[in-house]
Amino acid sequence: MNVKGVLFDKDGTLFDFQKTWNSWSARMIEHFSAGDAGRRTAIAKAVGFDLARQAFDLDSIVIAGTNRQVAECVAAVLPDQCVDEIEEFLMHSSLTAEVSEATPLIPFFQHLKDCGVKIGVMTNDTEAGARAHLDTVGALDFLDFVAGFDSGFGAKPAPGPLLAFATAMGLSPDQVVMVGDSTHDLIAGRAARMHTIGVLTGLAPRSELAPYADVILPDISHIPAHLGLS
Repeated sequence: MNVKGVLFDKDGTLFDFQKTWNSWSARMIEHFSAGDAGRRTAIAKAVGFDLARQAFDLDSIVIAGTNRQVAECVAAVLPDQCVDEIEEFLMHSSLTAEVSEATPLIPFFQHLKDCGVKIGVMTNDTEAGARAHLDTVGALDFLDFVAGFDSGFGAKPAPGPLLAFATAMGLSPDQVVMVGDSTHDLIAGRAARMHTIGVLTGLAPRSELAPYADVILPDISHIPAHLGLS
């Protein structure tokens, strides 16, 4: 495998999904419910969040959806709220979420750079959100490419944003690996004719990722060895 570029999803891939987003989502639900138990329950059901467990359901829209899609789900049960205002709140409040790295990203990215690999991140979050979270852990400067659903290339599972990374790096798709924790990530990778690696630091189980992944690893720290870069 002649890999010269690795494109990562963000949430559930670079950052552990549950550890990063469970508490933030609970606060988001509380904000929009304004203390009303009925509204709290309705919002939680709409976004696929289990209030008893304080954790996401496996089919939650939040896992791979955009802020707009999540905002539309919330607005559907809160007709007194404006979709645009909900989306704006989600975007700004998520910038300060306390992210939890799946593996220490600075040495991980440094190793890939030392091996001559181009590194990118493509998320269905906003580009600003991606940059803010990566900058929080000091990893932003290691990246050659950062894109969100709002960067002009489209959103996963469409292949457009993945192909934009390959083009920007001067690589052919078969020289790139797409790494992600959801079927959106891996379906996009297959559509772009890239190699695909699934990781288990999101919510999707191995059985769900397997049909779309060339290999499934516990987390991204296993990638260098898999690619022969150790």
